[in-house]
Amino acid sequence: MNWNSLVLDKQNGKGWITLNRPHYNALNLELANELIQALENCCEDENVKVVILTGAGEGFCSGGDLEAARESEDPDPSDYWKHLTRRLNRIIVDIRYLRKPIIAAINGPAAGAGLSIAAACDLRIAARSAVFKQAWTSVGLVPDGAWTLFIPILIGFGRASEMVFMDPVLTAEKALEIGLVNAVVDDDKFNEEVDRWAEKLKNGATEAFARAKELLNESMLSLLEAQLSRERREIITTALTGDYREGMHAFLEKREPRFKGL
Repeated sequence: MNWNSLVLDKQNGKGWITLNRPHYNALNLELANELIQALENCCEDENVKVVILTGAGEGFCSGGDLEAARESEDPDPSDYWKHLTRRLNRIIVDIRYLRKPIIAAINGPAAGAGLSIAAACDLRIAARSAVFKQAWTSVGLVPDGAWTLFIPILIGFGRASEMVFMDPVLTAEKALEIGLVNAVVDDDKFNEEVDRWAEKLKNGATEAFARAKELLNESMLSLLEAQLSRERREIITTALTGDYREGMHAFLEKREPRFKGL
């Protein structure tokens, strides 16, 4: 099929999904729909043994597209997030239920929903220039895409709380130090190293991988769908606040927000 917002390349047992949109591959409804379809395509193709998810250009995924959110804010400012979070939840569930290893090849900034998608993958390899940011609370929203489940599991409750309340920008080295990613690779060797990991997985015990992934899901992620539902409810609620509207406009206008707690 023809893709407008991503590239799907399947060869030698590997399925490369490359997000391909402006603004560091910001997630909008079209990209979300195509990512669902691409994951399903790789799931159904028996020749694909491992999936690699990455971004085109200088970014992995900068999160939800706030330009699209602003364009759809009237009459209901939460309407955009109702539709986008439904699709994001499907993406997260599909990543976890995919009976194949999936590598997040984080070639640049990963923020908001982009960080949730990366965290849902089985392995995360970051280019040294990559940076990471929680992002939602800085525009008056709550994290979603199972961020509040995956990130505490990966880095611990205290550091996850720091990301929520302080929203720091994390370097790739810091992300490796706290366990957010599995490896950091120099930019000029990044693609080569990602392919080496993918090659090893492709040639591994794929049935054992599939069953082990199911066991990990059952032991660590039994609350996944319930947490996704809770997050979706809360992000829709916060999208109706004045702080969200102020945060969104401040972000797009490149200024500091003036929150009022309303």
